[in-house]
Amino acid sequence: MTAMTSNSTQAPPRVLLVDDNEAMLSRAAAVLRASCTVVGTAREGGAAIDAAARLSPDVIVLDISMPGMSGFEVAASLRAAGSTAALVFLSVHEEDEFVNVAREAGALGYVVKTRLWHDLADAVHEGRAGRPFSSPRR
Repeated sequence: MTAMTSNSTQAPPRVLLVDDNEAMLSRAAAVLRASCTVVGTAREGGAAIDAAARLSPDVIVLDISMPGMSGFEVAASLRAAGSTAALVFLSVHEEDEFVNVAREAGALGYVVKTRLWHDLADAVHEGRAGRPFSSPRR
């Protein structure tokens, strides 16, 4: 007889957080602490790409607006490097054009920072499961 795996016995998602704002990284980690394992953080694109290769997270939460490489550029580099991690963007931008570009970049999730406490954990879990998630916008 083979054992069946259910979502309730699945290990928590392993998450890499990427944002240039240290306070935002701390808040995002606090939100995810109850249901995810934060395996690392990065504050810029190059470090995010290196951390993703080293840590093999299930989900990468990316800010869009960062100095140097944007989150969209990081997403493209991650895909080119073969990363299969689910991508969730966490951004101040609520406009549809940003959500559309995020989807085109391969993101399954889009969370606006004003909805961080309400939506981030759901977006991470949905992304890991291969399902799309977007914060409601004004």
